[in-house]
Amino acid sequence: MTLSKTEARQLLERMIFDDELPRDWVQDVWDMSPILGENAAKLLDAFDLLIDCCSEEKLENLVESLYDEIENQ
Repeated sequence: MTLSKTEARQLLERMIFDDELPRDWVQDVWDMSPILGENAAKLLDAFDLLIDCCSEEKLENLVESLYDEIENQ
């Protein structure tokens, strides 16, 4: 099964942020602590950049390995 970048992003977002939108997660963290919120925003920016610069194949391999790791715990 081949995943598009959009599908890989959606799966990774679900894995990381559960059912919450990433920007909502950042806002929630920001509301608790502006310093941590700033770091959360930087992490989300890095996540977005990594998704953009990775090939579909690498993203698919990452998603598969993370799901395999979860299943084997």
